[in-house]
Parts: sequence; C-alpha cells; structure tokens
Amino acid sequence: MEYTARDYKHLKGTPGFSDSLLENHFTLYKGYVVNTNKLSAISSDMLHTNRESTPEFAELKRRFGFEFNGMRLHELYFGNLGSQIKLYKNSDFAKAIAQQFGSWENWEKDFKATGKMRGIGWVVLYQDTETGQLFNQWINEHETGHLATCEPLLVMDVFEHAYIGDYGLKRADYIEAFFSAIDWEAVNRRLK
Repeated sequence: MEYTARDYKHLKGTPGFSDSLLENHFTLYKGYVVNTNKLSAISSDMLHTNRESTPEFAELKRRFGFEFNGMRLHELYFGNLGSQIKLYKNSDFAKAIAQQFGSWENWEKDFKATGKMRGIGWVVLYQDTETGQLFNQWINEHETGHLATCEPLLVMDVFEHAYIGDYGLKRADYIEAFFSAIDWEAVNRRLK
C-alpha cells in the first residue's frame, strides 16, 4: 500500500500561523509520506531478495517508525487545527477533562507546561483505550514515548519548524496561538 499526502491548504489563513510557516510545514509533512513509502518498498524488496538478516534491513525497520509516526502525527496535528469554534464546556471532551484533571484549567496548565519543556518533540493528550484515562504525554522525536493502547486526542507539534518562523524562540506565544486555533470538534470526535 502506498500512502498519499493529505491536502491541508484549508488551514491557510489560520490566525497565529502565517501561510509561509504552514507551507513549509506541509512540505516537511509530505517528506514523511514520501519516506514512509520508500522505506516500505525497500524493506519489502530486501525481504523478497533474502536480505532480511542484514544490518541495513534492521536500520530500515528502525527508521520506519520515525517516518511513519512523523507522517501520522502531522496528520493528527493538522487535523486538530484551524477552527474558530470555541469548546463547549458541556461537550463530552470538556466533561472528561474536568473529571480526570479536576478542572479544565488544571488540564490546560499541564498540557501547556508539557509543551514548554526544553527539547524538541510533541505533546499528545492520550486516552487509554482500556480504562478511558487521559494523559498529557511528551513524545521525543516521533517514535519514542508513545503510550501503548492509547489513542491521541489532541496533538501539538513543538519542533522548532512548527513555530520559529513566526515566533522565533517564543514557544509560549506559539502555544497560545495553537490553543486559539484548535478544532475542538475534531478533538471531541476522537474521544471514545
């Protein structure tokens, strides 16, 4: 199966995100799609030509998680951006957050603090599919730190490419802009 990059041009004009920043980000995302397809094809070829015991095969398998998750995390990130619709405090999502974290404000403080941590990566609000419990989690790179059996509800990119073009080193300002641009209906639909 070959993956196709999704079109997110509808996000252009999102307040807090310049079109040039978004265009660069879309280009980066498309690279993950291309590399996912390349690694899949090369790995398959190596398997069919009996080269699965080579160090090259092993490294391709390790790299696949980085490229595939880079593709999917960007799709989730772009998929929860671009709306000016405010979150309804009586939505299933808002109720789950308040129940789990004690209040909306506690959850938001935790999510934003996680995003302000030093380093590059992602902040993901996960829901454990076994228990329904919610977690704000830091993801290093793309393939490190994911919680098994958990589904991403809200994804925020905190690699420099997501904000430095518009905000310089002011990651906190980017996080505020991100919160103003969240498509809460998309997040609410992800909740199980």
